[in-house]
Amino acid sequence: MGFYLGLAIWGYKNWLGDLFPAGLTAREFLACYGDRFSVVEGNTTFYAIPSPETVDRWAAETPPGFRFCPKLPKSVTHNGLLLPYLEEAVAFGALMEGLGDRLGPFLMQLPPNYGVNRLADLQGFLTQWVDRTARPLALEVRHLDWFSEGCRGDLQDLLRDLGLARAILDTRSIYNATDNPQQYSQNKKPQVPVQPQISADFILVRYISHPIWENNLPYLEQWAAWIDRQLQNNITIYFFMHCPLEDNSPTNARNFQALLESKGIPVSPLPWNQIETPPEQLGLF
Repeated sequence: MGFYLGLAIWGYKNWLGDLFPAGLTAREFLACYGDRFSVVEGNTTFYAIPSPETVDRWAAETPPGFRFCPKLPKSVTHNGLLLPYLEEAVAFGALMEGLGDRLGPFLMQLPPNYGVNRLADLQGFLTQWVDRTARPLALEVRHLDWFSEGCRGDLQDLLRDLGLARAILDTRSIYNATDNPQQYSQNKKPQVPVQPQISADFILVRYISHPIWENNLPYLEQWAAWIDRQLQNNITIYFFMHCPLEDNSPTNARNFQALLESKGIPVSPLPWNQIETPPEQLGLF
């Protein structure tokens, strides 16, 4: 059982002066991030596969107990069928083993055009992934047919049989808003139903927050109650706070931690909150 709270990325220069101390260099971002959050969604690996030396450095720069959730490269997940790219996926899994005990579940995001007509391909790929890597994986689907009554059950059965989890995307705060929060975002998130089904002993949640904190409260109140129930059932939760205005992601995550703690939900302390802010030096006069 556990609760891990983090962001989609670990390096963003506009976090200087907020999440990061002013003057920090980009080379120092990961180590500083690891002192403030317990997990990161490895979005960087979706776009580029790192070298083994880079993976070793990531492990060395993060503290014990920290977790990376690497995202399978888009060269595997966004080129049509999955099975032709199985060897690349397995090789990527082996590469990420270099993270050692910092390695958390993998995230596999399917594109909106990958529909239920490819269920056999998905089943074959996931079965081989489990057989050949034995690594936990959370699957995010975006084609709306996967959320229909019958297909949802088929997907749930497949994941449960393999011991794999769902990755839940929640975009309600930005689609139910009176403004357009995604004006700040280059890649717009899809509007899909929220179906937090449990098929393994962990689950991964990707919450797309509104830049204005108060607009998130109706949805995060629901997530808080859900997290409380799942922790009582010994489900480990990886919760990632996104925001179309990336500047706001750290503060929204910190506010969510405070919300959970205010309700007495047994989540681990946020490392960021354990860092003492040095007092300002007082002038002589």
